[in-house]
Amino acid sequence: MDKVISNREIKKIDTKKIKTMLDRRKGKMKRFLSYCAHCSLCAESCFLYMKHKKDPQYMPSYKVINSLGKLYRKRGKVDQKALDEMRGIVWRNCVLCSRCYCPIGIHVPNMIAFARAVLRSQEVYPQRNENSSESWL
Repeated sequence: MDKVISNREIKKIDTKKIKTMLDRRKGKMKRFLSYCAHCSLCAESCFLYMKHKKDPQYMPSYKVINSLGKLYRKRGKVDQKALDEMRGIVWRNCVLCSRCYCPIGIHVPNMIAFARAVLRSQEVYPQRNENSSESWL
């Protein structure tokens, strides 16, 4: 039986570039990440969360913690699989509408936009799912 190889070429992740980007905004972003009280009050302000039957992966806090939060926890030392998982979180699960409300003042759209910039620096972009009508933003 022949082994099927993906058409997608595996690229080397430039962890130094990711770390440099993270370091430039470290103070503000880590402060926002540490302020999150996991209160979930941001959830109901997200129309995607409401539209997807309150699926936790659409909560603004979930999106930030599992994208930018993960990048900072791992100090930028992530692999392609981790970046691919984040791609869905920051592009499919968030449209940057700026409707998310945090009573503490965390600016979620800034954090998601920054996570997107980090992913773009590694050539990780939104994609169209060819097998369904769902499109990536």
